[in-house]
Amino acid sequence: MPRPKILLTRRWPAAVEAVLAERFDATFNTDDVPMSPAAIAEALRTHDAVLPTVSDKLPASVFDGEIRAKVLGNFGVGYNHIDIAAAKAKGIVVTNTPGVLTDCTADIAMLLLLSVARRGGEGERQIRAHEWKGWCPTHMIGTKVTGKTVGIIGFGRIGKAFAQRCHFGFGMNVVFYNRSMVEPAEAARYGARQLATVEEVLAASDFVSLHCPGGAENRQLMNASRFAAMKPGAYLINTARGDVVDEAALIAALENGVIRGAGLDVYEAEPQVPEKLLGMENVVLLPHLGSATEETRNAMGMKVVDNITAFFEGREPPDRVA
Repeated sequence: MPRPKILLTRRWPAAVEAVLAERFDATFNTDDVPMSPAAIAEALRTHDAVLPTVSDKLPASVFDGEIRAKVLGNFGVGYNHIDIAAAKAKGIVVTNTPGVLTDCTADIAMLLLLSVARRGGEGERQIRAHEWKGWCPTHMIGTKVTGKTVGIIGFGRIGKAFAQRCHFGFGMNVVFYNRSMVEPAEAARYGARQLATVEEVLAASDFVSLHCPGGAENRQLMNASRFAAMKPGAYLINTARGDVVDEAALIAALENGVIRGAGLDVYEAEPQVPEKLLGMENVVLLPHLGSATEETRNAMGMKVVDNITAFFEGREPPDRVA
């Protein structure tokens, strides 16, 4: 019996690619150049499985016509880049990689919070430009973190891990908003307290960190009115998905002093980043590094291996989302 024919849209860790090559008739994107939607559509017509990443675009149009693929093994926990309804209409199973990137993404959120509060990005740029004139009492004054209030939007695995770091690592007060109710005893495990609305969290918080899914429901959740609802002098941290933030509204809030700064790992139109953000000293920018550790990326890849192996063996994939 021929092995299922699969295609990876990008290069993955070598150890994972080796396993995929052993189990499947695997095609690798050896140039590691992002595939266009048209190229992905062609792959869906010619392969039994396509393994996209969170940076790929799979709108409804890629599912038009005859489709051979029966499963999408997404490399990443977020899947708002895939038109799930269109995939389901074609009978395509979609899986993701939850759990394994929780700690690393929470670490990156903490890195951004500390960097923007203590002006780490500015300081490094100054050193590299040979502009530092030496220590002085008024140089590059930042914001204390310990004892401040952090507000978390979305209290899933990553939101909880971030709360744990903030409260037990840095003595921060933690409040959060979550669509569903969290048992007070469960919230207390992370030193956190649930509030009823996003606006209540925004008004109470010195730092606001986003940990909610992307997609239509949360698209531009942080808009002009929500920035206006933030505590004066507060900071925004986003390691969730780029479309959760209205970047034009964010730029306006930063320019007008509505908020004091931002730390971003994701963007609305990746890899494009607005020029105005690039020029702002009170913004720390990272190139979508949330899961970028050797251990996590290998674990993500093996999650995909487990999911598509289960599918082709007639078992239910452990991380099926559609």
